Amino acid sequence: MEITINDAAKKISQNKNIAIAPHVNPDGDGLGSTLGLYHALVKSGHNVKIFVDDDIPNAFRFLPGWENFIRPEEQVDGIDLLIVLDAEPERIGRVTEVIKAPILNLDHHRSNTKTANFLYLAPERAATGEIIYLLLDNMQIELDTNIAICLYTAIATDCGFFKYSNTSSFTMQTAAKMLDYGVEPNRISEALEQKKFTDVKILPAVIDTLTLYNDGKIAIISVTKDIKENCDSTADFVEYARIIEGVDVAIVVKYSDDKVTRISMRSKYTDVASIAEKLGGGGHIRAAGCTINDDLVNARKCILAVVEAEMAAK
Repeated sequence: MEITINDAAKKISQNKNIAIAPHVNPDGDGLGSTLGLYHALVKSGHNVKIFVDDDIPNAFRFLPGWENFIRPEEQVDGIDLLIVLDAEPERIGRVTEVIKAPILNLDHHRSNTKTANFLYLAPERAATGEIIYLLLDNMQIELDTNIAICLYTAIATDCGFFKYSNTSSFTMQTAAKMLDYGVEPNRISEALEQKKFTDVKILPAVIDTLTLYNDGKIAIISVTKDIKENCDSTADFVEYARIIEGVDVAIVVKYSDDKVTRISMRSKYTDVASIAEKLGGGGHIRAAGCTINDDLVNARKCILAVVEAEMAAK
């Protein structure tokens, strides 16, 4: 059932014991939104637990409270409401298996499957962090430094630090307000840009996989098992494909398991959310992803064929 932001605020206010979870393969928006809401609800007197069915990337371990995330492994009782952020319930892994409670879903992805008990969906927002800001304003919860750091990170990372096409005046105004609560943008940028020596050393191997297709309009990078095992973060690899002159769709095909491959896409013109949706994923028009249950070589062929078909149909 779709609800308003006011309904969402009331639903949270009516429940004392709350669990919050972002999607697997968590990014800055999922983690920042979860932690921002976590700090705010603890501040307002709720009992709150946060879960993520994945590892927390080292790059985001500057976020206050990240160490409070719990991996869902055994049944959790006494939860009145499960809040799912930045994705639909199907994308939070085992959290829905260990927590049996009504689900409130707050999201900005148009591909949301709308399966939650209660859904506030705002595709016009650049990040779920913007939704959390509106929610806390509705609940009259005063921001503080910890909340602001988390929400700024959520917003800034999902709009490419204000350079992607989803950046709106609301995006910039909301991020600017976070500075009034002690956020230092340079410190957040430095934390996220910092690379381990091994991650820099692996770049030649990453670039060596970069190939252009469709008259240079498609660029694909493969993160093989060996590359993945020898670097800490693969999050920025797509940028090396995206910045090439003439490239519309940049793709990273990443090894996850022998028969599981994760796909990340960025674009300048093509609707990559539509492409991801065809393969069971989702996202934004200019940034989307999916998982293909096949090995890396076949997954690369698959995503290339789908993207080429999408381009040819336009």
